[in-house]
Amino acid sequence: MVKKIFIEIPTWLGDAIMTTPAIENIIKKYPDAKIIMLGSFVSTQAFEKVENIERIIVDNSKKSGNRYLNLIKLAKNIGKVDIAVSFRKSLSSKFMMFFINAKKKFSYKRFVKEEIHQAIRYNDFINRSLGIDLDTGDLKLYLTPFEYKKKTMGINPGATYGSAKRWYPEEFAKVAIEISKTYDIVIFGGPSETDIANDIENILKENKITNYQNIAGKTSLPELIEKIAGLDLFVTNDSGPMHIAAAYKVPTITIFGPTRFTETNQWNNPNGVIVTKGLDCAPCMKRVCPLGHHDCMKLVLSNDVLKEINKLELKEGL
Repeated sequence: MVKKIFIEIPTWLGDAIMTTPAIENIIKKYPDAKIIMLGSFVSTQAFEKVENIERIIVDNSKKSGNRYLNLIKLAKNIGKVDIAVSFRKSLSSKFMMFFINAKKKFSYKRFVKEEIHQAIRYNDFINRSLGIDLDTGDLKLYLTPFEYKKKTMGINPGATYGSAKRWYPEEFAKVAIEISKTYDIVIFGGPSETDIANDIENILKENKITNYQNIAGKTSLPELIEKIAGLDLFVTNDSGPMHIAAAYKVPTITIFGPTRFTETNQWNNPNGVIVTKGLDCAPCMKRVCPLGHHDCMKLVLSNDVLKEINKLELKEGL
């Protein structure tokens, strides 16, 4: 009988959220098992209120001392488990998994060469590892959506991975100015994204827009999830917050440039729309534009996004 399961989730928030259908299927297979979860500070915070999780460990092995000695100590701290699963394929993860006391161990593998969504890849890994055949369900987060007093659109101009994924603050601002006639505006962002959020805020001020909030760098991850979950509309780059919106099926416009939207777009969000220019140089998968022109994002204009918002409003009756 499986009583205890160790799960290591990806470091990046978006990737961690894309594992949630697979983790839900682990829970379906072993509903009475308690889970010990390991991950980065940010990614583990997304798993608040998952009942099966008994303990969450934040991976601080990089912070001080010898990382590999720290990983051995971390593995010993986990204790004895029936199954150990890692959704990461790094050398450090494989090293740590070697020292975990588990009857069965499974480290992430890509079984399919074709371009498929990352959520399907993660679920395929679990199906093959555990000998099950369960569909890739919806992304799943358990926090309660925030209740806004008026119709509200969120904009998320940041993208932790790199500048190549970021649309321009001037264009975000143009969308916000137009939409502010019918929606309140919330500007989102992490602690490292306050500059770009402030650039948008300054443009809104110059245009006498007052029905907005700039909460970039001012929320915890659970608060960010709740605030995004309660939105009526969301405009974002390819980012972790994009996947939060997908989990709650928030009507979303996502601007894609250098990344493969076939693999990392919103999973199972019927209200999600992709805006991309489909250039020959994309997707390059680079953090910074290797050609120096950044046309995959520069050629996307506010009108492109506003047209898609109008279509969504007609479809959803927003």
